[in-house]
Amino acid sequence: MSVIEAPPRIATNDHAKFHMLIARAQKQAPIKVAVAHPCDEVSLESAVKAAELRLMEPILVGPEQRIREVAVKHGLDISRFEIVDAAHSHESAAKAVELVREGRAEALMKGSLHTDELMAAVVNRETGLRTSRRISHCFIMDVPDHDQPLIITDAAVNIAPDLAAKVHITQNAIDLAKALGQLDVRVAILSAMESVNPDVPSTLEAAALCKMADRGQITGALLDGPLALDNAISPEAAAIKNISSPVAGRATVLVVPDLEAGNMLAKSLSFLADADAAGIVLGAKVPIILTSRADEEMARLASCAVAQLLVAARKADANSSIQ
Repeated sequence: MSVIEAPPRIATNDHAKFHMLIARAQKQAPIKVAVAHPCDEVSLESAVKAAELRLMEPILVGPEQRIREVAVKHGLDISRFEIVDAAHSHESAAKAVELVREGRAEALMKGSLHTDELMAAVVNRETGLRTSRRISHCFIMDVPDHDQPLIITDAAVNIAPDLAAKVHITQNAIDLAKALGQLDVRVAILSAMESVNPDVPSTLEAAALCKMADRGQITGALLDGPLALDNAISPEAAAIKNISSPVAGRATVLVVPDLEAGNMLAKSLSFLADADAAGIVLGAKVPIILTSRADEEMARLASCAVAQLLVAARKADANSSIQ
């Protein structure tokens, strides 16, 4: 029996939006980043290349001998970087968080440890980096033929967020969009339909979030929802459904009902539409750069650029509040 092989997947993404993000970030000063457990080629190389692009000044936190061995094996020059020795991945995460608490690092970056290990150190009530905000994750998607980066949240941290959590998730995403330079942030609260239906809880939450924005409980953006995905990003689909809204068909931020929906949406764009996804965790005292070994190099560097832009925006806000 003969097997017909599938044709190779041909990438068509020229990374134009991510190149623009990186160029915008390079106008800012490099930020100090505690890189937790960079003990494989991908994570260490990401830190080195981000430093070469002046996106960051890494502080490598992990088993020093192991880090140096990885650098030698893969020809990576880490001679100018500070190394904080840690015995294992749990200690690497704890020490990286401590560098932030001491004011020596302005962001965290995941190395070759599990995400759960790093986030456990971040959310520790006594020694972590909690704020009054709910911690949430945003994908910044570079989708070919889409005019600007598309933010999807939350597809990685909050499994089944309730209304209170979605307020924080939405506000985190709005603040990110503004840091990335979006002047008019348009947020679509997604569901399977554009009508409020008591039998579909996500439509009720969408309507509530929009009214909360009207009352100033969510700020900095235009919100509309519930909206189905097509009505959120396609002007033609919105017109067919007679939806008159400044958001419908023009959304720049997509707030999904739950993690499953968001994860499938982001991965569908990546594997079916040649999109690339940068990732960032928000709501902690500093941005947290989450990268995956499966990510392309450009997506990893874009994640670093996003963190740099967030830090720069927070500094600008702090300076304006003082004046």
